[in-house]
Amino acid sequence: MAAISAAAPYARDRDLHNRALVRGWLYVVLLVLFALVLVGGATRLTESGLSITEWQPIHGVIPPLNDAEWQEEFQRYQQIPQYTELNKGMSIEAFKSIFWWEWAHRLLARSVGLVFALPLLVFWVSGRIERGLGPKLVGILLLGGLQGAIGWWMVASGLVERVSVSQYRLATHLTLAALIFTATMVVARGLAPHSEPAADRSTRRLAGVIVVLALVQIYLGGLVAGLDAGLSYNTWPLMDGKIIPGDLLILEPAWRNFFESPKTVQFIHRLGAYTVFAAALWHMIATRRRLPGSTHARRATLLFALVLVQASIGIGTLLMQVPLHMALTHQGFALIVLGFAAAHWRGTKGAYAVPQDIALRS
Repeated sequence: MAAISAAAPYARDRDLHNRALVRGWLYVVLLVLFALVLVGGATRLTESGLSITEWQPIHGVIPPLNDAEWQEEFQRYQQIPQYTELNKGMSIEAFKSIFWWEWAHRLLARSVGLVFALPLLVFWVSGRIERGLGPKLVGILLLGGLQGAIGWWMVASGLVERVSVSQYRLATHLTLAALIFTATMVVARGLAPHSEPAADRSTRRLAGVIVVLALVQIYLGGLVAGLDAGLSYNTWPLMDGKIIPGDLLILEPAWRNFFESPKTVQFIHRLGAYTVFAAALWHMIATRRRLPGSTHARRATLLFALVLVQASIGIGTLLMQVPLHMALTHQGFALIVLGFAAAHWRGTKGAYAVPQDIALRS
């Protein structure tokens, strides 16, 4: 019994070291995911997403290497409606500029798969993945595989009858990326040291609600991007001269307006932003009242500050009629808000028990 007690601190230190390694790896994954979403946003905003008309998971890593291969790739692009209806007469140099955005996006997507899968395998084989953590990590990996398929499903929607991808599929692709980012952040944050015990149930619940609201808002942002809805009604706080603009339900059946009308989609996106702002403000006030001076209260305050900055960026992007740098800043900061909200929610739940602690208590 004495030998077991003497060995326990060493085993606990080993488990904490393994957690630190796994957590560091997951933070690297988060950085690659962040870059992937930003490049994906640039690909959409530069209308580059249809420049590669085939899905070649292995061979597609290698770009055209000579003039003949570039001409072959360009000829494929010339067969789709985006070229014949919007870009007819485009030069090969102009084609290359949109090709490289899409190629970079696909390369990053493949890279994040390797950055996730290979270390996961190494950690698993070396016994560094603690009990209960493996299924969560495998689940994230499977979501990543599904994301690749959805990415091609999205691109395919713009190759036959449309000049751009479906806003439904674009929003789905973006939201799943945000969901993978959220899941990775939650797991990584759970492996981090926690300085305080779990918060009360109400605080935890509202923190979780903010994460869900942020995900919904990102989905709405995907619809806005897919419809180019941010290029019109570039005033704030009024929209089309009113607080609540008219003609919001002109399409039939009515539900189509919430997905296919640029005006309605932009208005709903504005309402979503107000909802996230109000929820974050209330959460900050309530947490500071319930848990004054706590880490939970400080994080809630920082979360509201991030939401406030994001709202300012969104308004600026709209008023400036969506320049590329502002739109990418808005998209990137949305991911920062979502990631911090997810980390904050996980923090309100307290720390995972270290495996050795579980063993000693059982």
